Amino acid sequence: MTNPHDIIVKPIVTEQSMAEMGNKKYTFVVAKDANKTEIKKAIEKIFEVKVEMVNTLNYDGKVKRMGRTSGKTASFKKAVVKLTADSKDIEFFAGM
Repeated sequence: MTNPHDIIVKPIVTEQSMAEMGNKKYTFVVAKDANKTEIKKAIEKIFEVKVEMVNTLNYDGKVKRMGRTSGKTASFKKAVVKLTADSKDIEFFAGM
């Protein structure tokens, strides 16, 4: 059994993701090798909520240039998690 904190890397806090929180949809950066079932179990264990469904998106790193040197941004996997209607909300800023 893997640690659920290894699967969920960090929440994504953007204008669009904050707007979706009203619809009980939360966005996270997750481990690249994690599948939807592992993500669902990890979210339910960490935040003690009920997950209805999980959508995942894979992002490839882009080539960026700074003068004549070029590098690549990191690739990552994103998961959009929808909670059930009777589930409690996830509070990211509760400790602030």
